[in-house]
Amino acid sequence: MEAASKAQLSRSIGGWITFPFIIASIVGLTLAFGGWSFNLIVYLIQEFDVESIDAAQISNLVNGAGNLIPVLAAIITDSFLGSFSAIWISSIISLLGTILLALTTTLDSLRPKPCEVGSTSCSPKSRIQYIVLYAAIVLATLGYGGTRSTLLTIGADQLVDKPKDQGIFFNWFYFFWYSACLVASTAIVYVEDNVSWKAGFFICVACNVVALVIFLMGSRFYAKFKPEGSPFTSFIRVVVASIRKRQVTLPSTNEHFYQGHNEVPKALAVLPSNTFRFLNRAAIVSEGDIKSDGSTIKRWRLCSVQEVEDFKTLIRILPLWTSSFFLCTTIGVQSSLSILQALAMDRHLGPNFQIPAGSILVFVQISTSLFLALFDKFLFPMWHNLTGKPLTPLQRIGVGHVLNFVSMGISALVESKRLNVAKSHQGSNIVPMSVLWLVPQLVIVGIAEAFHFPGQVSLYYQEFPITLKNMATAMISVLVGIAFYLATAVIDIVRNTTTWLPGNINNGRMDNVYWILVVGGVVNFGYYVICSWYYKYQNLMEVDHSDSPNEE
Repeated sequence: MEAASKAQLSRSIGGWITFPFIIASIVGLTLAFGGWSFNLIVYLIQEFDVESIDAAQISNLVNGAGNLIPVLAAIITDSFLGSFSAIWISSIISLLGTILLALTTTLDSLRPKPCEVGSTSCSPKSRIQYIVLYAAIVLATLGYGGTRSTLLTIGADQLVDKPKDQGIFFNWFYFFWYSACLVASTAIVYVEDNVSWKAGFFICVACNVVALVIFLMGSRFYAKFKPEGSPFTSFIRVVVASIRKRQVTLPSTNEHFYQGHNEVPKALAVLPSNTFRFLNRAAIVSEGDIKSDGSTIKRWRLCSVQEVEDFKTLIRILPLWTSSFFLCTTIGVQSSLSILQALAMDRHLGPNFQIPAGSILVFVQISTSLFLALFDKFLFPMWHNLTGKPLTPLQRIGVGHVLNFVSMGISALVESKRLNVAKSHQGSNIVPMSVLWLVPQLVIVGIAEAFHFPGQVSLYYQEFPITLKNMATAMISVLVGIAFYLATAVIDIVRNTTTWLPGNINNGRMDNVYWILVVGGVVNFGYYVICSWYYKYQNLMEVDHSDSPNEE
């Protein structure tokens, strides 16, 4: 009877019953974070009198942290907390930050008093107001970043025995995540611009509360796994072990290399590859390294051949990975500057509706999702029929590079026209030029993202060994996070060395900034071509067949 009840209990834990709780959580948390972050530049300028370029810089820092924190959270989760604990702790941190942000719209003591134009009796800015503001932004960003990757992980853990169902879960997870981003960047931003900041930010608070409550309601259904350690630890171990054994002579046979705790038959034992041979010393078995049961005595002195080869795989792909830094940096610069352009343009659609400046980037999201669907249905099958081969990940990324600097060129031309219109209407901060002029450049950069981001995930996923498959999305997150910080650096360099980005962009030369991005994009594309030319696919079978249409 007791055994039957345990079996019944195990069947009630995990599986698709957890899906509504996890999806509701990611939707609520994304609405909460996106609701304020998509409109952060406008909020800082209008309510806290932050200079426009400084506001764009702060937004870049938030976006960068939002992509780096999930990776750090994943390491901490895998090593110490476990997914369930990491999610509810991060959700509370996010809620605290969002509540603080909402209070800055409610309490007069937490926001600067509006200053009339031309007035000489404006109240001085309070330092405590900015401390509370930035503390709120840090907490909200830290909390959301801690949930984004861990919610995906705990969802996959519920279907650990059903790999095909995991693929279906990933598709739905990203669908709902993307949908929440669209709602946040349109509906909530519209409320903030046309009703009040207070109403919009308290909607974010409500979404965060609902997400936390629903996630905790599903606690009894989740399959919870103990932390097993992060793969990053093994990378560090390989470096440390190879340095500690730097004086050891490399053997010529596989008998002296450690194959792992589970004894490997001699016929299956492998030698480490000849590339980066210095690292092979980490797998050399020395006296006193192994216990009688085959396990290592000192884990920081001996690694398996597989761990060494996994680390080498990461090193081989690093040049290709670094070639995407500038690619994503241009996107970060364009996204922040586009909002500033929108603020200085006519955003009316008809007499009664005005597009919120923070919603202008929705055209990137729409074009990306739309063209992803078109690619799968038309372009990729057509390419396969014409060439007999699928479009490889490296080719997809290359097309993304080209479209990206084309988009920057269009941005430069549009900004040049906007500045000419501004010169003929001097004295007006709003240029009588429709904000829809920005749409073509945003659509093209969205198409570029539809090529290169999935291409990179596909490349990393197929090339990494099975022990590192979870790093595929982490590579993208780190890439985007670093790129947003590089975007901040680029804007700072331009501001400090030129007069192209003044407080009033109508008096600057933002078009020159875009032309610099075009030149940098072309040079970076050349670097990418060189890296891809010399790169050799590790899993050629997957390259040849993984993306082929299913033939019946």
